Amino acid sequence: MKFLLIGLGNIGDEYSGTRHNIGFDVVDALGKKFSTDWEGVKHGSLSRVSHRGKQIILLKPNTYMNLSGKAVSYWMQQEKIKLENILVITDDLSLPLGSLRMRGKGSDGGHNGLKSVQQSLSTVDYPRLRFGIGNDFAQGRQVEFVLGRWAEDERETVDKTIEKAVDGALQFCTLGLGFAMNFTNTNKA
Repeated sequence: MKFLLIGLGNIGDEYSGTRHNIGFDVVDALGKKFSTDWEGVKHGSLSRVSHRGKQIILLKPNTYMNLSGKAVSYWMQQEKIKLENILVITDDLSLPLGSLRMRGKGSDGGHNGLKSVQQSLSTVDYPRLRFGIGNDFAQGRQVEFVLGRWAEDERETVDKTIEKAVDGALQFCTLGLGFAMNFTNTNKA
């Protein structure tokens, strides 16, 4: 059985390590866990992992956040992956830092990457893992905050949450959405 795990983010050094690129960081951590290599492909970078009899494809779209759905749709078709076997991993301002929320469906919550995926797939019924980045910014400073890098005192929490997100994503592939939601959505990392 095949799974497609998509980390949302923006390409380019100026976005590396920013809150908005946490989806890339999670799939990078997954790739590192399995010592896998990334290859440049159409609409992104791709890596393949085998885990407990499951074939897991990791994707970092290179379409920028606002067009992420183009890459998701393309690779679902190329690899013949069912909608219920994808997991979109993204940042979320409405969740406190250290929190994760996995769901089988839902709105885009104002997130441009999720909005693009929803438009490309013509549904809101696809699994997603939202990584809380908090909302500790002054009025009118949202873009600056989201595109900013983690503060030094946030780093330990971020790293622990990435580890929990990796475990949750693997449980999604091996044990199913319900079990993975129960594990991922309880307590902070």
